[in-house]
Amino acid sequence: MNEHVVVAGGGIGGLACALALARAGVSVDVLEQASAFGEVGAGLQLGPNAVRVLHAWGLTGALQACAAFPEALWVRDAHGGNRLGQLRLGARAQARYGQPYATLHRADLHSLLLHAVQQEPSVSLKLNTRLAAYEQTPEGVRVTTEDGAVLPGQALIGCDGLWSRVRAQMLGAQPVRASGHLAYRGMVRRDDVPAAQRDSVVTAWLGPRLHVVHYPVRAGEWFNVVAVVHGVLGQGHGGPVGSDPQSWSHEAQAADLKTALGPACPDLMAMINAVTGWKLWALNDRAPMTGPHEHAQGRVALLGDAAHPLRPYLAQGAAMAIEDAWTLGRLSDAAPVADWPALLATYAQTRWARNARVQSRSQRNGTIFHASGPLRWGRNTAMAVLGESLMDNPWLYAGPPDPLG
Repeated sequence: MNEHVVVAGGGIGGLACALALARAGVSVDVLEQASAFGEVGAGLQLGPNAVRVLHAWGLTGALQACAAFPEALWVRDAHGGNRLGQLRLGARAQARYGQPYATLHRADLHSLLLHAVQQEPSVSLKLNTRLAAYEQTPEGVRVTTEDGAVLPGQALIGCDGLWSRVRAQMLGAQPVRASGHLAYRGMVRRDDVPAAQRDSVVTAWLGPRLHVVHYPVRAGEWFNVVAVVHGVLGQGHGGPVGSDPQSWSHEAQAADLKTALGPACPDLMAMINAVTGWKLWALNDRAPMTGPHEHAQGRVALLGDAAHPLRPYLAQGAAMAIEDAWTLGRLSDAAPVADWPALLATYAQTRWARNARVQSRSQRNGTIFHASGPLRWGRNTAMAVLGESLMDNPWLYAGPPDPLG
């Protein structure tokens, strides 16, 4: 394919998109507003569905060098400390789904994708460049940047995140949806983690109106810790009232977190106390997708958080962006001469319902994780009775679905 596409955004989704398209023979301009490529945040989880894509791209070795591969997911009561349920990962995930379950730092995933993209001569990385607007024509798209430059292409892929400018022009300005949840995030060296918490597992602590998750990253040398509580920035949490909800770098106080956690069990508090620096993020999302028109229109498509931002309660945000990118690459690779409106329509039809399901399940999980009263009792009973069958997600981990059948 002798085609040229503009990708808005140089995060995980944008780089995955550029890599997938370049491998399909498409030349790509990646527009990144920052002055350097990088990733903020802390850890993330990649189910076998996302690891399968990285393997297909030849990135297994790079992933193994920086990720951890937990043996299990443990669910524990945040107050009592007792085990509520577990899901075996490790060898079981490998045997069941053909790929392992991985945990890693966001920056490490971004770095391995960036390195792979930099090996592709058909990809041009443009820093300090942000899309201002675009125009569709019968022959292609014209992207205007903030500095007035005009970039032509056969298609535009918006990978510019929750506050996407491509989305705003394609679908109209729509405010994001505040979840009412705040995420405290921190990192701690494995050697500084309490001995009882050093197992190579993902541990989820559930309590009324809160949950905490921690897991190994950076080849097991560090642990990522995320505590999600109900609250509003500036009202007992983080910066002043009205703090910028788009910021990923609010300073946080451990005392505020401990107040929100309440009477947590000693094992959980030992992990919380091991973290010496916390950052704070307000969690925002959008309602689940309602149709393919929210994924693509004409020669313009959305990918990752620009299309389907997720609450983190199914640990699939990065994975769905990677799946989106792989789907685009498969479709492009199969088209000797691309009809981009038709190709993007197929992409949208393939992806929207799965992404909407993940959005809905993620939102539902937040309610279940933070349950109190009868719902909490029912959750705990179900995990005890149904075990792994309740916690596993074959429909998810066996993916992504192949758009070519």
